[in-house]
Amino acid sequence: MQDNLNESKSIYLQISEMIENDILRDILKEEEKVPSTNEFAQFYRINPATAGKGVNILVDEGILYKQRGIGMFVSRGAKEMIRNKRKESFEDQYIKSMLEEARRLNISKEELITMISHYEEEK
Repeated sequence: MQDNLNESKSIYLQISEMIENDILRDILKEEEKVPSTNEFAQFYRINPATAGKGVNILVDEGILYKQRGIGMFVSRGAKEMIRNKRKESFEDQYIKSMLEEARRLNISKEELITMISHYEEEK
């Protein structure tokens, strides 16, 4: 778990993203138990219902599943589900707007590829 929450977005969304990030980084593995909503609530000093809302988003998406009386667990294939979801989001948030701006500026596909390659080489 990361140490702090910020004001940039709703707390429950941040909880959901933190769990996803832990799955992507193999901190939480498939079939492994996820911290409880009470643990999240205690750690971040938030309402357990807020933590539960973040966890339930992932349950609804099939990334986590409930085992009655035991807790929440990471689903098989969760990492791939998260990657696919984030790739779609990346395309919608970044690629489409970049291409629209490139069209307005008359930047060709080849120029874009060159720009990306130069940027990548600098890093």
